[in-house]
Amino acid sequence: MTTEVSKNGTWKHYLELTKPGVQALLFVSCITGMLIASDFYPPIEVFIAGLMGISLLAASSAVINHIFDVRLDSLMERTSSRPIVKGYISRRQAIVFSVALFVLGSFLLLYFTNPLTWILTVLTFIFYGFIYTKYLKFMTSQNIVIGGLAGAMPPLLGWTAVSNSIDPNALLLVLIILVWTPPHFWSLAIHKVDDYKEAGVPMLPVQKGIPFTKQHILLYTVLLMAVSLLPFSVGMFGIIYFISATILGLIFLYYVTALYRDSENRKALPTFLYSIWYLAFLFSSMLVDRFIFT
Repeated sequence: MTTEVSKNGTWKHYLELTKPGVQALLFVSCITGMLIASDFYPPIEVFIAGLMGISLLAASSAVINHIFDVRLDSLMERTSSRPIVKGYISRRQAIVFSVALFVLGSFLLLYFTNPLTWILTVLTFIFYGFIYTKYLKFMTSQNIVIGGLAGAMPPLLGWTAVSNSIDPNALLLVLIILVWTPPHFWSLAIHKVDDYKEAGVPMLPVQKGIPFTKQHILLYTVLLMAVSLLPFSVGMFGIIYFISATILGLIFLYYVTALYRDSENRKALPTFLYSIWYLAFLFSSMLVDRFIFT
């Protein structure tokens, strides 16, 4: 592992520390919460500053994840080229960057939104950046089930940013992402199982085996299909969302079933990739449904 800082570090390396792929899904789910909570008419300054503030704190916790995981990242092929591992950015620079993101994000949330949103976002920041990354990840093979709560929070944070309240409907959106996380991440864990073994991370396929993990991916996907219909069942969304959630869920089930039957595990990566599109399209369908029927 490289320990000296390279002179080739650029803004792209700092951007990589924020995990922009994760940020993209955060944007979609957070915007969904904001627009639905405000019937598509959020105060523009709250919408922009709230979205930026939540994203900056999420980015700050992602940087902390990079800092704590530098040893593990150096052992795993998937993460061995990350900026801190390669020495493009030093730990000290990463810490300063993380603090700057946290301070700026906190200012935006406290000044333009409300204390409730800031408190919930900070709690999410602490949970993912420190509790999950430093401890929970290594304590149990169910780490991602519990740790998935952090990634499930954005729609609730967006909702509270414009409403200053915790609404039961917002919690349904959190529940969807929470149940989606295990089949999403365990598919990747199967694809990269040797990496996790090498790094000593007790992911489910490492601890319980791949067949056991496939079984749980299948069960969680069936559960996800049911949970994804709860917003329709309580009248939160209409027929467009119902049809979209059903079709997207059936496609997800098709991928997961193919993975379950695949003895060579070649379907693991396609399942993981589809799960990303599943969530993006599912939340997009919420906006389309609410926009048309509002």
